Order: sequence, then structure tokens, then C-alpha cells
Amino acid sequence: MDGANLNAQMGIVKPGKIGFDILHFNLHKTFSTPHGGGGPGGGAVAVIKKLGKYLPVPIISKDPDNPGQLHLDYDRPKSIGSMHTFYGNFANNIRAYAYIRTLGSDGIKKVSENAVLNANYLMALLKDEFEIPHDTACQHEFVLSCNRQKKLGVKALDIAKRLLDYGFHAPTVYFPLIVHEAFMIEPTETESRETLERFAETLIAISREAESDPEKLYHAPHNTTVRRLNEVKAARELDVRC
Repeated sequence: MDGANLNAQMGIVKPGKIGFDILHFNLHKTFSTPHGGGGPGGGAVAVIKKLGKYLPVPIISKDPDNPGQLHLDYDRPKSIGSMHTFYGNFANNIRAYAYIRTLGSDGIKKVSENAVLNANYLMALLKDEFEIPHDTACQHEFVLSCNRQKKLGVKALDIAKRLLDYGFHAPTVYFPLIVHEAFMIEPTETESRETLERFAETLIAISREAESDPEKLYHAPHNTTVRRLNEVKAARELDVRC
């Protein structure tokens, strides 16, 4: 199972109980660790008990001769053996562990409940202005389509760039590919009701601009330090130097 994002499932779904044997966690997407410029990220992997004997050595185990003590256990005859001597992005693992322990089981479940609530609330605020390809209750994220605005000559990318003028980082655009002019919105559990409403009001205002002043969207953003980039040129002439 790809556990890239578990925001809607923590404390609610038990992957091992529904048939998954291995689960990958993207710690930055659910468990509050850095990613990208604040990273590097970390990806933990969990397995069900019967696969534990095959994991790489060493395994941190309880010391049978010293109850309460831990040790590095190399005596695992069915292990696939040692891997590169790198213990991962250790600080990220600690951050995620601290996040989980701080919240506890009840808090972790509340995170998922709030993420689902926020996503459904935001979708309800936007569904009359934008097309919702799958108009049912969602989990922690939903996808809307800017097809209605595209008919006016304004693309999802134009709307995303215009959002920057209002102080919002744009959601993922053009994904999933099966939704034309897709906007994938994932508010997470941390956003307040006031922020969700301000974001919805901003998107609706931009949609109205698509009707009244589309030229303004073609050249957005207007208020940022760097204006709209030539993305084709940037891709072909990559330069990551400051």
C-alpha cells in the first residue's frame, strides 16, 4: 500500500486488517516533517508481523539478558541481510515519532476527522462556481475542474497564478490527468474555518474575474517578486544556481 498520504485514515483504517502486507509512509505528508527545501524527506516502511523476520539487519530488539534494554540484533537467520549503512533521515523519523506520541491515539484520529471535514466543507463552498467531476463526499482532498472557466479562455494555470496575488499557494494543477483543467485541493486538518472560507471566496472572486477581466489572469501574478516564468524555457534551459 502506498501510504503517501494517510490524512483521512489515521485511527480509522487498519491497513493490515484489510489485506495489506507492506505500507510506505511519506512522513512529510501526514506526520509533520520537513520536505523539499526543509528536507530531505523521509519515507518509513512498515510490514506485518510475518514479514518481520525477512527485514534487513540489524533490527532494534529487546535484550533478553537485560529486560528493558534495547540492542542491535544481527541474529536474524531469514533476514535479507545488511543494506547500505545509512539509518535514514533520522531527524525526520524522530519528528514524526514525537508528533504521533504528542497527539496520542485520540488526537491522531481527530487529525483525520478534521482533514475530512475541512475538505468536504471547502468542496461544498466551491461546487456552485466550479465543476466537481465526482460530486460525492470526499476524504481528505477533492478535485475540481476549471472547465467552465476554460470556456472563457482562462486555464487552471491562470487561476493558480492569480491565487499568488492573494497570498495563497496554489493547489496541484492538471492532476489527476483524467480530470480536464484539474485543481486538486487538499486543505489538511490544520486550516481554520476562516481560512477555508477566505480561500473559497478568493477562488470564486478569481472565477468572476475570468468573466469580467480575463486579461488580468493571463499575466498573473502581479504582486509577487518574480512574475510569471516561461516554463517551457525553464524546463529546456535548467539553471538551479542562485
